[in-house]
Amino acid sequence: MKNAFIIFLFTFALSANSQEKATTFSYSLEEAISHALTNNYTAINAERDIAAAKQRKWETTAMGLPQINANLDFQNNIELQKSLIPAQFFGGNPGEFAEVAFGTKNNMNARSTLSQLIFDGSYIVALQASKTYLKFYQNAKQKTATDIKEMVINAYGNVLLAEESIAILEKNKAILDKTLFETTEIYKNGLIEEENVEQLQITLSSVKSNLNNTKRLLDISSKMLKITLGIPIDANLKLTDKLDKLTMTNLDTSFSRNDFAVEKNINYQMALNFQEQRLLEYKLQKSKALPTLSASANFGYNAFGNEFQFFTTNQKWLNYSNIGVNLNIPIFSSLARSARTQQAKIAYEKAKTNLFETSQKLQLQYDNAKSQYEFSIEEYATAKTNLNLAERIEKKQQIKFTEGLSSSFDFSEAQRQLYSAQQNYLQSMVNIINKKAALEKIITTK
Repeated sequence: MKNAFIIFLFTFALSANSQEKATTFSYSLEEAISHALTNNYTAINAERDIAAAKQRKWETTAMGLPQINANLDFQNNIELQKSLIPAQFFGGNPGEFAEVAFGTKNNMNARSTLSQLIFDGSYIVALQASKTYLKFYQNAKQKTATDIKEMVINAYGNVLLAEESIAILEKNKAILDKTLFETTEIYKNGLIEEENVEQLQITLSSVKSNLNNTKRLLDISSKMLKITLGIPIDANLKLTDKLDKLTMTNLDTSFSRNDFAVEKNINYQMALNFQEQRLLEYKLQKSKALPTLSASANFGYNAFGNEFQFFTTNQKWLNYSNIGVNLNIPIFSSLARSARTQQAKIAYEKAKTNLFETSQKLQLQYDNAKSQYEFSIEEYATAKTNLNLAERIEKKQQIKFTEGLSSSFDFSEAQRQLYSAQQNYLQSMVNIINKKAALEKIITTK
């Protein structure tokens, strides 16, 4: 019994360990992007939209292919309709009428119909529209992919920023704890004023508060990244890239000098697709002035009887068949067709204007994204220089404060300046990553 219990515990431990491993993910930035492009919830639905659009395309195509339908009708005449005929037909008096019921109590009709569309201008336009419809969702999937890539980069950078901030804040806290302890001991010996201790306590409290808040932000940022990646928010996630490494990778001044082809931008392609749809709608309204031609063939059996014996061998079935052609020629609609055609034409002209507006806005977005990226590089260089200066100033003030040559206020001000420079430096690195991602999104081609 004891051995069985030990085996059970061992099996349970292995199972728990395997589950833990199954919910642990480790990604570099490129691996995270690759994973998100396949597993992000929006990306999954974008793929489903394409699959649905392909089915919609075939649905439209099938409208012009042969259609076969079968029908089975049964009618029970509870009370047959009466008709009046002159009674003298049956030997009655002239001028009198007799009631006569025609038909049988039960009727059944089984038939099949074959129909084929021969010509319909709107069907030809519909085929073209179905291709445009599919192209729209293919473009939408491409746009979704570029959006997801940017979101992953931003979320990944935010997590790294929070991790680096926590590391720096913990380091600052450790230094402050030591300085506060030493200053408190000096104060106990009566060598400095209590204000020096209180000033350090204020700074330490602020650092502790920022540290706790940053830890909460790390949890939130990590969960946002998990959602973007399409993994459970309670899974374990480890990022293998470091912030400084990604910054150096994305620090490319020549990248912003690449030419921008607005017509290859996915947003321009979607606006162009929208214009094509409006053009096809215009053609559709014009096609409704054309004749339509279709053909059909029917074959069926009728059966009649006062008793329900349709499925017995004694029931007699009477067959019939026919073929037909239908030609519909629109002649006059009191200018309703013309009004609909003009509305479609106006919508098409609006789409052309929107396409030009989109090209102008995209050019502006590119110029702005390029400027922002170049500024982020300059900002990074400035933040790096300021950090080095702030560190030197803080060290000098710490020495002066320890030797009693500087006030606690001057020392605290130098510390705050250092902490601000540290955060600005970290943020400048994230800005380079994010701004380059925004610029890449604009210049990415299909």
